[in-house]
Amino acid sequence: MKVFFKTFGCKANQYDTERMRQEVEARGGITVEKSEEFEVCLVNTCTVTNTADKEARKFIRKIKRDKPGVRVIVAGCSAVLRGAEYREMSEVETVVMGHDPVQVSLAAERESELVQIQGIHEEIGSTKIQRNIPILDYRRSATRGWLKIQDGCDRNCSFCATRLARGSSRSRILQEVIDEALILSQHHPEIVLTGIHIGHYGRDLECPMTLSELLHSLLETVPETRFRLGSIEATEIDDELLDVVVASAGQIAPHFHMPLQSGSDAVLRRMRRWHTREEYRVRALKIAEKFPYLGLGADIITGFPGEQEKDHQETVRLVEELPYTYLHVFPFSEKDNTVAAELSGHVSRQVSRERGTQLRKIAEDKNMKYRNSRSGGLSSVTLEQEGRNAITEDYLRVRVSGSEVRPPERLYQGILRGTSEDLYVDIVS
Repeated sequence: MKVFFKTFGCKANQYDTERMRQEVEARGGITVEKSEEFEVCLVNTCTVTNTADKEARKFIRKIKRDKPGVRVIVAGCSAVLRGAEYREMSEVETVVMGHDPVQVSLAAERESELVQIQGIHEEIGSTKIQRNIPILDYRRSATRGWLKIQDGCDRNCSFCATRLARGSSRSRILQEVIDEALILSQHHPEIVLTGIHIGHYGRDLECPMTLSELLHSLLETVPETRFRLGSIEATEIDDELLDVVVASAGQIAPHFHMPLQSGSDAVLRRMRRWHTREEYRVRALKIAEKFPYLGLGADIITGFPGEQEKDHQETVRLVEELPYTYLHVFPFSEKDNTVAAELSGHVSRQVSRERGTQLRKIAEDKNMKYRNSRSGGLSSVTLEQEGRNAITEDYLRVRVSGSEVRPPERLYQGILRGTSEDLYVDIVS
């Protein structure tokens, strides 16, 4: 059985697809690329906006036009909230409401009963771990591995449907995270810790623990691998967590992606965010003080219902003040069944786009200035695209000098050279 996987959405969704792929392959399936012939197309959907739902349906119709004989299986967040709509599509054979890799595999196989796959024991260094299906082996065709440490969210942002699709926050137990990190470390020199709300990791466990404590354990158990935090709220980077990152001396990458969404308190309240503009600002500046160089990013929504020009200008001033190295800026797009979809004060698409353009230009200028400042400095990089490009610890994408072929399964040390437009790493070891 040849299977093509199509993923929409965030890193957590992409991690889930890798787990689905692993399960399908463990049962005899073969993963293929889109250009090849395949019998099953598995679509892992996203539901962050109504547009995301439409994109998935558009793809499904196209794949059936191009390959009428292909069986289409739909899974993921959109399948949870819009399962009935997908079932009504003539192009869809099966809908799996969620991300369960076993259910996806059974749907692909058309099996009615679970075929047991025995776990095996494996020794990595002096550690013996139980290899079971819930552990991801590796992320295909990528240098950086992704490790999902929790799922779901307990917050109630007015614009978010992901919580509706994924439910409350659920953390993976410590040993399972460590076991997966050990396996991933055999293939990936860098592992990104991801989830839906990683700042709440461990709160729901039988023996509660914090993200800081998890990082301590990972640093001790997997000492040759660099870890990078996925998206995390600024107010959840407390002093303890900050101290762990600083003390790791680079084993935890100096890079934080901290969703902002708006720099206006009035808009933040309508978004049902739990922090104020000033709380975010103070925390971001304190974090920046701790590192000689730092990758700092954020998500921002423009044109949220009720956003006035003065609100936008407050966001502009905050972005100008904080040492961002990049931004992800999106115009507001409503999502059914969310509080935000019912709010008054609609902002036109044109105004949303204009505000986004202004913020992106500020972010671009900051990025160029920061890249110039890094020229001449040392860096530890992971290689990508067959060693032609690399990612630095502070999340800069740079060119790799020379034509030497190097194994991607390790970190490399080098000197950053050039200018912002053509920053490259000259690898020395």
